[in-house]
Amino acid sequence: METQTPSAPLRDASDLGRPPTGWRRSLYGVIFESDTPAGRAFDKAIIAAILVSVAVVIADSVPALNQRHRGTFAAAEWFFTVLFSLEYLARIVSVQHPWRYMRSFFGIVDLLSVLPTYLAVLFPELHALIDVRILRLLRVFRIFKLTDYVAEYQLLGEALAASRRKILVFLSAVLMVVLVLGTLLYVVEGPEHGFTDIPTSVYWAITTITTVGFGDITPKTSAGRFIASVMMLIGWGTLAVPTGIVTAEMTARRQVRPFLLARGCPACGAGGYGPEARFCQMCGTALPPAGENAQAPAAPLR
Repeated sequence: METQTPSAPLRDASDLGRPPTGWRRSLYGVIFESDTPAGRAFDKAIIAAILVSVAVVIADSVPALNQRHRGTFAAAEWFFTVLFSLEYLARIVSVQHPWRYMRSFFGIVDLLSVLPTYLAVLFPELHALIDVRILRLLRVFRIFKLTDYVAEYQLLGEALAASRRKILVFLSAVLMVVLVLGTLLYVVEGPEHGFTDIPTSVYWAITTITTVGFGDITPKTSAGRFIASVMMLIGWGTLAVPTGIVTAEMTARRQVRPFLLARGCPACGAGGYGPEARFCQMCGTALPPAGENAQAPAAPLR
């Protein structure tokens, strides 16, 4: 079986390609590898810049602050835009496969974090989209080795994906209840009590069954209040059922997950690899798909 030399963990994608030698290799180590002092310092500086840049955009949206510090905010925004543009270009030139990075999740987010400032010159209303930079803080999961949080995030995502059909069926039933009772309220209350049409009545039913209750429309008749009371009671179950569905899926996956995490390397026997691992950290051998090699001795999780 063909083996590959183990490489330091990537922060943005798993197959961007590390240059073998030269200045691109050194730049790659600073930008994409978090196991060196220079790489960690770079990541912390970028995260700090992202936080400050988002704070600037938020402060700029306050009219009183905008009037007093408009010039300062504009200068700071262009400074951060140029900074993130240079970082984006540095990421492109430091990998063996730039197009893979540009199409990756973080590559798209990095591009979107700088485009609004340039586009705002032509379309000022797009300026608020600069807040998309906060998505780049997702790198903190890899940068600071918060593997436990990443595992929990993956577990929650898997549970939500597995529950989507059950939740969709449940929401369809709720939608039918809302439509029927909303239409009934339209018939019982009528336009004279604020239920001017069926869409308005359905809107009232949605706010009632979700226990929001804005109070802008309220039933006035005894029959209408009885129907509203029934919807309020149904609302309790509306909140509890999706939670129970997702919780059950998470419990089931917690019981299965230890077997998936027992994947081992067929060449050297190192184990403890999660379903996202592709190559052995010790010898570089390609790992089998999750669930096919659960008998290897488990090593501590990476």
